[in-house]
Amino acid sequence: MDSPALVALLQEAVPGARFESVPSIDLQTTLYVARDDVSAVAQVLRDRSDLRFALLAELTAADFWPREPRFELVYMLVSIEHSFRLRLKVRLPGDDARVATVSPVWPAANWLEREVWDLFGIAFDHHPDPRRLLMPEDWQGFPLRKDYPVQIRMTPRITEPMQLTEEEFRANLEKDRLVRRD
Repeated sequence: MDSPALVALLQEAVPGARFESVPSIDLQTTLYVARDDVSAVAQVLRDRSDLRFALLAELTAADFWPREPRFELVYMLVSIEHSFRLRLKVRLPGDDARVATVSPVWPAANWLEREVWDLFGIAFDHHPDPRRLLMPEDWQGFPLRKDYPVQIRMTPRITEPMQLTEEEFRANLEKDRLVRRD
């Protein structure tokens, strides 16, 4: 399916949604969608029988600081049934970098969105588990932003490892073995 046909199909399925088809160096179909339309478009891309983008293969972001809109989210979608790949992009402003989660549509988005939030600071509204994934919980800032200070000096924070007696360790192993056997 070519870009104009896909855009026409999506505009019919999601009235009022804004799409922009752009050429791509790798000839993969690339569409920009407005952030307000992401949830509806994701639902259509997954559920329509002539599309069936059942797999969210990757989700990442790019920071184009100091340009506005500053961020671009990039969803890499695969329709296994139709042997088709789609690159779906969303532009986000630097002062309000947020978009609705697509984890109800593609469950794999749960961890991918957490990774993007953790490294870029892009928030996913209504995300089921918005905890940090890669950085420690007490980390300040977002390391993949272009304005993140590279020569950062932070006092390392460490925690005491849990100390167990030899008997407690053996009891835990035995309990785990019994649970796995059942």
